Formats: sequence, structure tokens, C-alpha cells
Amino acid sequence: MITSVFCEFVRNYYNSNDFIPLHAPTFNEVEENLVLETIRSSFVSSVGQFVNDFETSIENYTQSPKCVAVVNGTAALHISLLMANVQPNDLIITQALTFVATCNAINYCQAEPVFIDVDRETMSMSPKALERWLENNAKISKEGWCVSKNNERVIKACVPVHIFGHPAKMDELQAICNKWNIIIVEDASESLGSFYKNQHTGTFGLLGAVSFNGNKIITTGGGGMIMSNVDIAKEAKHITTTAKVPHPFEFIHDKIGFNYRMPNINAALGCAQIQKIENFIAQKRNLALQYEELFKKSSLVFFVEPKNCRSNYWLNTLICNDKKERDEMLVFTNSNGIVTRPPWKLMNELPIYQHCMHDELTTSMWLQERIINLPSSVKPN
Repeated sequence: MITSVFCEFVRNYYNSNDFIPLHAPTFNEVEENLVLETIRSSFVSSVGQFVNDFETSIENYTQSPKCVAVVNGTAALHISLLMANVQPNDLIITQALTFVATCNAINYCQAEPVFIDVDRETMSMSPKALERWLENNAKISKEGWCVSKNNERVIKACVPVHIFGHPAKMDELQAICNKWNIIIVEDASESLGSFYKNQHTGTFGLLGAVSFNGNKIITTGGGGMIMSNVDIAKEAKHITTTAKVPHPFEFIHDKIGFNYRMPNINAALGCAQIQKIENFIAQKRNLALQYEELFKKSSLVFFVEPKNCRSNYWLNTLICNDKKERDEMLVFTNSNGIVTRPPWKLMNELPIYQHCMHDELTTSMWLQERIINLPSSVKPN
């Protein structure tokens, strides 16, 4: 019964009997004009004023000291980990409830993820689970590194993920990581516009990574942003620009670099989108309130933002009573042209990461069987 009511609500909300996507971008003449300006200028690649303007816009919005625009969120996280001095064979603590890009970026550094459970109230990394795992499995070496008790491998960094736009408990995670000499690199790919205790996600750790993929709250088509301090950002900009040394005409590269810079045409799209982000968030938060009210009439639970947070509600999330109920709703909604999705498979369940260390992951497994993401697009203009 509630599934039919939900479908009727979604169609009424979006005023459409057609296919309803999970999260689609919204554009109008503002984006068209800036992209057209880029095309007419001929500066469509990584050299162009819109790249600088977009970086400045994100700095102003997030209050990050410095930002560096790159080709996608995975690249942003990859470079962030390198800037945190992640080395081959290091262990990097993250969570199993995340998109595979989090772990792939760790692997690009030839490091290995360790999976820690999440909190039910945030769906992000649990400080209690983190502290418990470290006390049981880690020690401080003579050199001051946090290392594994079993094999002396360095536990270099911790990568909490702000799942579906909801902030993790960053102050508690910071306190634990400071105690154990572990660097925090935030995967804020889904949480642009989300704040924890009035501070923007991605600005708590040494570095943070944001995504502007087509399904994110604002988009550049593809794209990502590294957030950090001025010195680290300067080096990140250098190595993401093939480590090219400025020279009037010679091609000089002083280290191994990456061709990761965001093209100007993508940044133009971002410059238009960032102007609208507060309007987008207001609409998404209003939709979340309506979902919450709708599901109060059922046994299903709509996930609301954690305490002390302002969430962007990137993907609205429903928690079913069990996997059977979840799967029945997934089948019914998708067969009726309304896209809903389960969460990703837990990373430790993927063949490529089955060998990685993890804790009990009790809450992660509980959530994985019950979560449904609901249509969350901003209404088209």
C-alpha cells in the first residue's frame, strides 16, 4: 500500500507520468550562456579563467583555504591521498559502506583499505568502531607512526565518507586520529553544501575531496575538487598539471605528474551551478521533509540528517524493515518507471577487496539490507 502511495507522491511532485530518474541535473540559460562563452573564447581545455573562478567560488562557499579543480572526484581523492604522503603498502582506514571509487583511489597509491563499521545515525564512519579497532589492532611505533600490531604496516590515513550527503561525526573522528597520529582525508564527494557544527564537510581533515559528477548536487559534467591549505594545494595543482614547470616556451616537468586538470568548459558549467546551490539545497530539504511526512504513516523509516548537521540530502534514503521488504519495493518502483536504488555492495564483499582487514561491520550489513535511495532531483526550471 505505501509503495503505491509513494509512487503517486513522486509523480505528483515532479508533475510527470514519464520516467523518474534517481538524481538528474538541472540547467537553464545561465549554464548555456557560460558554456557558450567558453566555446567562443576557444579556451575549452585546462587553460581558462573559468577554472580559476570556479576554484575561488568553492573556496568562498566552503571556507576552504584553497581549492584545486580536477577531472573527477576519484582523481581528487587520489591526489589528496598522495598529498597526505600515502605510500605503497600503507593501510588506509575507511568504511565498507561507500562507492568503490573511495577504495580505488587508495589502491592507486598502492595502499590497502581497512574497513570500519558505520553509525546507524549517520551511515558514516563510527568513532566508537574506529577507536575499538585501533585499540585492538594498532600501536604507536618508536618512530611515532601508527602501525598494525600484526605486521608493522603503517596506518597512514583515515578516510571517512559523508554518505548520501550526511556528515560524519568529524570532531570525534578528529580526536581519535590525532591521538593515533593518523591523517584525515575526507571523502566529501557527495556532501557539497553539508555542514557539521557549522563547518563545511571536507574542511576538517588535512584534505578533502568533492565530486561534480552528473548525478551530484551541482555538476560540471565530470569534475572534482581538492580542498586543503595553501601550500598543499599549490603542490596538488602542480602535479595535477603534469608537473609542468612554468616557462615561456620550454616543456620542463620536474616529477611524475598527472593530467588531471579540469577543462575550462566544465568549470564554466560549475560557475553557473554554484550560484544556484543554496536554492537546490532548499528544494532538496523541502522534498526530504515531505518524504519524512509521507513515511510517518508506514512502518518504514525516512533517514533524517544527524544532530548538529545541515545535510544537502543529496540522495534521500529510506530504511525498510528487512531485505525482503526492500527488494519488493525496488522491484515495484522500478517496474513502474520510478528509479530507486539499493546501496552499493559492501566493499569487503567485492572480490577485489575481500582480502582486506575489517571489523564486524554489524551496522553496515544491517543498513545494506534495508536502504533504498529515493528520487532526489531538483525540479526542472
